[in-house]
Amino acid sequence: MSSVVSIARGRRPGTSGEYLLVELARPGEPQRNIGVLLRDTSTGQVYPKIRDHWEEIEDPEEAELLKALGEDFELKIHEMGGDEFLRSLEDSLSNALRVSERVAVTVDDFPCTLERLYEEHVERGKVQPFRTHLPLYSLKAAATKFGEDREVESEGWVKAPARLRLSPDMFVARVVGRSMEPRIPDGSLCVFRAGVVGSRQGRLVLVERFGATETSARYTIKKYTSQKRQREDGTWEHASVRLEPLNKEFEGFELKEDEARVIAEFVQVLES
Repeated sequence: MSSVVSIARGRRPGTSGEYLLVELARPGEPQRNIGVLLRDTSTGQVYPKIRDHWEEIEDPEEAELLKALGEDFELKIHEMGGDEFLRSLEDSLSNALRVSERVAVTVDDFPCTLERLYEEHVERGKVQPFRTHLPLYSLKAAATKFGEDREVESEGWVKAPARLRLSPDMFVARVVGRSMEPRIPDGSLCVFRAGVVGSRQGRLVLVERFGATETSARYTIKKYTSQKRQREDGTWEHASVRLEPLNKEFEGFELKEDEARVIAEFVQVLES
């Protein structure tokens, strides 16, 4: 079972692969790489990743054609098979659109290797806000921006996981403390999403506690649990709200009304 799942996800430890760079040469501009095609030499499967943002192209029609290139490649790979598709590219691409020579590469995980090659050869580390990178804030700055709706400057931009769908309500912050271990290690960088939508029950949330004087006590990440009761008019209200740690060495606590506010929801650990 595990080997089947591994192959399905593109993980074939120690597998030999090869990649080609998709190149664009527009009139009057230097040639540049706009995509990567990674081939599994043992199966012939091809993994494509083509640049999909062309804000700098003034001609709307040309920009749309380039933006659709990745989807077109995926469709043709599905219809023709990876090897036949690559051969067709090598035989028929125009002067404007070309592919490089094939380069051998050892692959443990095809999707991860594809992302690495794409960043190395196409984006070259460029920061694309909320496309490839997320802003880094202190917990205090995050509470100011997303809790008080006041502009604050980020400390920088952090590369986000390749498979994570980004949006402007997301940010990165460093979590200090052991109360949420092992899920959130002490000192780890974590991704959060502001504006928790729907029920908060059971979610891990970043909370600002009013009245606390120490930063470690004022901003905390805990599991949100609540109990509700029905009012006489048939509506519901919170009877109690508790913030619970995941580490059993620590104790949870109950929140009183207007004692705190939820700033954001924990998404995942970025690095520890």
